[in-house]
This record gives sequence, C-alpha cells and structure tokens, in this order.
Amino acid sequence: MSKKGIIKVLFLLWFSMAIGQNEVDILIIGGGAGGTAAGIQAARMGARVQIIEGTPWLGGMLTSAGVSAIDGNHEMPSGIWGEFQKRLRDHYGGAKALATGWVSHTLFEPSVGNNILQEMADIPNLDIAFKATYTEVVKAGEGWSITYNQNGKSFTTKTNILIDATEIGELLPLVGADFRLGMDAKSDTGEKEAPETANGIVQDLTYVLLLEDVGTKKGRKGLVRKPSNYNPEAYACACKREDGEMFGGVSGCEQMLNYGKLPNNKYMMNWPNCGNDFYLNWPELTATERGQKLQEAKAFTQGFVYYIQNELGFRNLRVAQEFPTEDDFPMIPYDREARRIRGKTFLTVDHLERPYEFNYYRTGIAVGDYPIDHHHDKNPDAPEIEFINIKVPSYNVPLGSLVPETVENFIVAEKNISVSNIVNGATRLQPVVLGIGQAAGALAATAIQRNKKPSEVSIRQVQNALLESQAYVMPFYDVKKEDSGFASMQRIGATGILKATGIPYKWANQTWFYPERVVSEYEWKMGLLPFYPELKNTPASGAALTLSFVKSVLEKIDSNHATIDFKTNWGPWGVQQEFSETTPLNRRTVSILTDRILHPFAIEIDWNGDIMRN
Repeated sequence: MSKKGIIKVLFLLWFSMAIGQNEVDILIIGGGAGGTAAGIQAARMGARVQIIEGTPWLGGMLTSAGVSAIDGNHEMPSGIWGEFQKRLRDHYGGAKALATGWVSHTLFEPSVGNNILQEMADIPNLDIAFKATYTEVVKAGEGWSITYNQNGKSFTTKTNILIDATEIGELLPLVGADFRLGMDAKSDTGEKEAPETANGIVQDLTYVLLLEDVGTKKGRKGLVRKPSNYNPEAYACACKREDGEMFGGVSGCEQMLNYGKLPNNKYMMNWPNCGNDFYLNWPELTATERGQKLQEAKAFTQGFVYYIQNELGFRNLRVAQEFPTEDDFPMIPYDREARRIRGKTFLTVDHLERPYEFNYYRTGIAVGDYPIDHHHDKNPDAPEIEFINIKVPSYNVPLGSLVPETVENFIVAEKNISVSNIVNGATRLQPVVLGIGQAAGALAATAIQRNKKPSEVSIRQVQNALLESQAYVMPFYDVKKEDSGFASMQRIGATGILKATGIPYKWANQTWFYPERVVSEYEWKMGLLPFYPELKNTPASGAALTLSFVKSVLEKIDSNHATIDFKTNWGPWGVQQEFSETTPLNRRTVSILTDRILHPFAIEIDWNGDIMRN
C-alpha cells in the first residue's frame, strides 16, 4: 500500500473511533458463560468479534452470579469447558483440590474463574466492552446496529451477526423473535409430565452470597445486619431435609454448609428450599420493578446468612469480599430461566429419553449429563411436578435450537435456546451453556467464512469446527478426547451408524459407546443402510464383523475401494487392533474405517437430522 493509502486508512480508523462507531462480524450482548464461549470460539476461527458486558467480569452465572460449583459434565470436558476445567486444576493444584464441597467435583472462587476467562479471552479479533449497557438494537440492512453506553459515552457497533447471550433472553422481544416463556402445555410439547395448560411461571432465582471462615477472629466485619423483614421460620428447616427430597436427608448444619464449600475456606450460599431461593415473576415486571424485587431477593439472602451466623451460631463464617461491589453481593442474580426462542428445532423430554427414535441427535453441538433440576419451592402457585424423577440419559443439544424460525443473522447462546420448559432444567447448567455458547460462536464464524446466513450453514461444517476444538457433539461417557479415534467415534456416533446406550444414573447420567465391543455384520450394515440404500439386499449375519466383510461392502458402495491398501494405512489411521482379515473388529476400529474411507459425515443433513438427498 502507498504512503497516501496508509494515511487514508489511519484517518478512517481515527475518525471511526472519534465518533464512536465500530464494525465487526459478530456482536455478542452478554459476557456470561455462553457469550464468553461464543466470543472465544468465533475469534479463534478468525471472525472479528465484540462482546458487550454490563459488569467488569466475564462468566455470568459462573462468576458474576457467584454460582461457582459446576453442575455436571465432569467426565465430558468438552471444548472450552474442558479448557476452563484444566486451568482451574492447574491453578489450585489438581482435580482433588477442586472437590471441596459435596454438590460438585469442581468448585472454585468466582474471582479466580473470572481471571481465567479473561485470560482465555485475551486473544486477537476479540474486543470486550466492560461496564457497558446497550440502549438500542436495530436492523441495519442484512445485519444489525447496536448502540451502547460505556463510561458516560455512547458508541455504535454495526455487525453482520448478532448473538443474544443475556441471562434472561432480553433481546428476543427487541428483535421480533417468537419465544416461549414459563411452563409449556402438554398439548404443545407432547410431554406427559407437562401441565395441562401453559402458564407464565419461571423458576426461582437466587442471590448468592459468599462466606469465608475467619476462625476465632474478633470484630463485626462480615457479620450481616438483621433485615427489617427477617423471619427465622423461613429458614428453620435448612439443616434438616426430609427423605425423598432433592438430596435426601442432611445430617446437620455443617453438612448443609459444606454443600457449596469452595477452596480457601469459602462457602457458596446457594441452598434450595429453606435457604435463599427466591421467586420473582420478572417477565411481568418493568426494569425498575425488577430492580426493586431483586433488592428483596438480596434481603432474603441476607436473612439466611443472619440466620446462619446468629441462630445457628456460625459467627466464624463472615461475608467474603469476593466481588467488586459495595455490598459484597455478586453483580447479578442467578437466573435459572429465560425467554426461550422458537427455533428451527424444539427439544423436548421425549428427544432426551429416546434419542434414536428421532434424528435430532445427529445435529448435536453441545452435551450434558445433569438431570432435570427445577427450583419452584418458593412459589405456592407452581404445579407440583417431580422434575427430578424424570429420568433421562446424557444428551446433546441440536444446532437448530440456537437458530430462530424467522429472524435472520441472529443466534442465541445462553438459557434462551429452543427447548421445553422441562428440558431447560437440564440445559441451563454451566458446562452445557458453555458448550451452547461455543457452538453459537462456531456457527456464526462459519457463516462469516462462507458468506452465508446462519440458517444456511452446513450443520456438519459447524460440528467439524467444534470437533477440531475438541468439543463433544455426542455425549459419550467412555470416549475420551485424548483418544486418537475421538473425532471418528464422535462423527460415526452422530450419523447413527453405530448407536450408543443411554443410562439415567443418579446425578450424572451417562451414554456408553463401548469402543471395545465387537460389531456384528448386521449391525454395521443396518447402520449404513440409511446412507447407502444400495446395500439393501446385501446378506449380513449376526457374526462378528471382519475386515473381509468390510472390504466386500465397501466395494459395493464404490469399486474404487478395492484398491485401498488397508495394511499400510492401518497404523496411520489410528487403528489399535492388530491387522488381520479375520479379527473381529470393535466399535472403535469400525468407526475409524467407516469415517476414513466412506466419509458419511460429509453427507448433509437438515435441521431435523434427516439425510439430504441430492
């Protein structure tokens, strides 16, 4: 470029900054779990990204809301969640150092979680506007124009793709997207557990407060004042739980407190029922009214802590100065529910319970293993539904749940995805939302790379981008990402050529792929048949699959496969079984051979997971 051209570019850049205008490929409103993961993934893929976040922290419910006890996915460290988990272990000195409380295997101090996320987000192509509040969201041609305030100044960013990563789906009504809110009717979802008629009831929220053990330290610092509306009866059963409830019985107050014990003798106060859950009917409140009610939620948590310090006698537990706030409360409440977009797909309990009766699993982009967990104890009008007794295996979230039915160049990336109210009880958890956000970033970046709208992007391309980032698209408990065959087993699992076995299991549901299990001729043939109907009349028995049979089938699909040198490629492909024409082949080997030779994952599917024929 000439000297004159360089001067012109610099002038335009200066002029843009001077008038507060910016242009990016992807703009994300909300730097919570989903928004942060979306921004990191999209920027790593080369897109220009901006996040607008109202607090000075990243992480949302993970950090800014103080819910720093990871629910689920401990054995499925998918993508960015896995990176975050590893950095936590490195910081504290291993996995055992994070298992300080009994609610989770991974507990940490919110400030540490924020620091780690900020380090992960300190990468090229990613700009973050902290302490920034959006004031206007308008359509601008095919893209969007967002105006926001930061440090008393107004700025405008134009973007091709907009992502709603707010905690309660704030943008959905602003952009004209259809959405669901509250409990769905049984006639809408087909879920036998759903109420007969829909209602607007949302889950209880929680204003968390962190305590720390100061031992015998004197003074009043960290002791809370009695709230004006304090009622000790509201907390009277906190240490004694009836059998059959969420956690069965707790043996005493120390066990209750140890529920959310964090490293360095800190305690996360996020205790259900006779604790600090609080019902707030936020969908029907104005912003001012919501703010007033949140002060009541804070006071209710303050009352719980007063009860712990004074009625129960734990005056050694003082309010920790963990957050950059004057009152030491987290910057935001823990909202368990949001407006949920009406998307290309609608994930219900039936899809989780029986994934292979449907094809949504083929389009999976994020995984979860936590049970369906709802909090409605503080609302007497909530229907009595035993959510925790709705048994499901581990599951994946379809890509279509992130893409609205009608609004183009708009994606969701938090608790606002297209799922039923019941399913939200499982998909709202932190590692799932990190996965949802990472997938939103991959989808948006792929759309930018391909010069397409998100609704036009190949689902398989997005899934491959996630697999390249060591994210799971299938919820396989026994397929670890350190395995060189990980991507092949994930891809073949996501085609359904080899199916897995789901098991509802306590508080960590599972789906087993059984990589070492021998495959039969019939099982492989029937798995291939939807993709290669020419195999319909191919004889196949229940005998163990061998390389000889594999070769005969491959030649029927394409005669060029007869020239493949299996022996030479056997090791480089990552096959671990000994090379032999007659050795029974296991599911790991069959996945690698099928993936490497036939590439069925390259056959396109639609939003429903159905195969798209040319």
